[in-house]
Amino acid sequence: MTNQPTASVPFQRPWHDYLKFSTDHKVIGIQYLLMSFCFFLVAGLLAMIIRAELLTPQLDVVDRSLYNGLFTLHGTIMIFLWIFPANVGLANYLIPLMIGAKDVAFPVLNAIAFWLMPVVGVLLIGSFFLPTGAAQAGWWSYPPVSIQNPSGNFINGEFLWLLAVATSGVSSIMGGVNFVTTVWKLRAPGLTLLKMPVYVWTILSAQILQLFCLPALTGGAVMLLFDLSFGTTFFDPFNQGNPIIYQHLFWFYSHPAVYVMALPAFGVFSEILPVFARKPLFGYKTVAISSFLIAIQGTFVWVHHMFTSATPNWMRMFFMASTMLIAVPTGIKVLAWTATVWRGSLRLKTPMLFCLGGILMFLFAGITGIMLASAPFDLHVNNTYFVVGHFHYVVFGTVTMAIYGAIYFWFPKMTGRMYNEAWGKLHFALTFIGANLNFFPMHPIGLQGMLRRISSYDPEYTAWNVVASLGAFLLGMSTLPFIANMVASAFQGRRVGNNPWNSLGLEWTTPSPPPEENFEVIPTITVEPYGYDRPVDLTTEVTT
Repeated sequence: MTNQPTASVPFQRPWHDYLKFSTDHKVIGIQYLLMSFCFFLVAGLLAMIIRAELLTPQLDVVDRSLYNGLFTLHGTIMIFLWIFPANVGLANYLIPLMIGAKDVAFPVLNAIAFWLMPVVGVLLIGSFFLPTGAAQAGWWSYPPVSIQNPSGNFINGEFLWLLAVATSGVSSIMGGVNFVTTVWKLRAPGLTLLKMPVYVWTILSAQILQLFCLPALTGGAVMLLFDLSFGTTFFDPFNQGNPIIYQHLFWFYSHPAVYVMALPAFGVFSEILPVFARKPLFGYKTVAISSFLIAIQGTFVWVHHMFTSATPNWMRMFFMASTMLIAVPTGIKVLAWTATVWRGSLRLKTPMLFCLGGILMFLFAGITGIMLASAPFDLHVNNTYFVVGHFHYVVFGTVTMAIYGAIYFWFPKMTGRMYNEAWGKLHFALTFIGANLNFFPMHPIGLQGMLRRISSYDPEYTAWNVVASLGAFLLGMSTLPFIANMVASAFQGRRVGNNPWNSLGLEWTTPSPPPEENFEVIPTITVEPYGYDRPVDLTTEVTT
């Protein structure tokens, strides 16, 4: 990708640097990853309590009020404190290295955006310890349920939930401004848009989409906060307010948010597959541009979540068609990934396994997504577990699998050491089996009519719920080999050279870990990425 050597010497930081305020994008990236994984464990524990309750039809583990708080915080923490910040952490670490920059455009703004996220976490988890308990209106927080305050306390669970979501929105907007400016202004000489790695394309597309749509949710959360605490009636149906407007504000961001979460996963797949197939990414330019098409189309799909909200028929038809059309650019990507691995020299290392597993689960999620885009089918399964199953195949089966794959792939770059391959493959096997056992049964019981957000159910749904709960417990256990592997390997793993995968990405031309300001000399980019059909002259692996 470059015609200039850029490697210098590895730069090992003391561990306590990652606990301090820093403006180095690599430190901030790892801070995001560590923080978000801690919240991932918390949200996973909440999910296991929920699945323990659903193991039997009767209510026998927690009371209904606590159950409502558990699934509200589980969804909120998974989305706002795991998937979003984990993606932002990876992008923080990788984007400047991939585009040949010394850092992001606004390092101080970047650091402030990160340090707002622990505040969000404290607000959400702290709500559990209030006398009135945590928010119970679900991660979508629809009014009029969310504007009821039977306790009369000014500080209550819903108040903290809204404050946390609004704060998270401010942090994400700061991050979006930073990423878009960085990619647009700080690319190395010669790195035109059509020479950028697909991962950079996906981050650019996702952040533009975020900047366009996120203010709607942040504004909606603030207005809801005023309705709850200051007597306004924007969304109060009993005082001439309109709760449907909140649904529009919420979904105008929260469906595109799925693409904000999924696009970086698509970028990870596109980076890892060519390396372990030893083939160029099939249709590179089409794959890159399709990321942008997904972002554009993603702004015209939000109403398909509101087919049952007195939506006019013409609007149902329009949004049914627009939602189905998004299968075109996503299908292009799947075709390209399939053609890339077809007859490739496959190396089934852990990052590759997570990629292949993530793509398989995304295929299933895509098929059920098309089914849900159809208004007649959506009306049939609305508010059932079918929707929950589809959503989890996207956010866990696709996005979290990609995040795991990315962590394994770039772990040698971040630490200068290699993870344990056997433990990595064990982690993949437990995760893939556990995820499918957990989330697949939600589809048949959803088709049979089991509603979501309930803590007791008809005994006819018991068998599938038992399978789902056992899968959830297995999924919870799957994190143990990952934690052991990462911790042990970070301190005692085998040392590796700059480029253990023999990859052509620009980030692999730097030492492992990279020094401050990344490059001794800013490189000049002369060729397109993914040239695995060309002779490779990059630094080969050196182990000590």
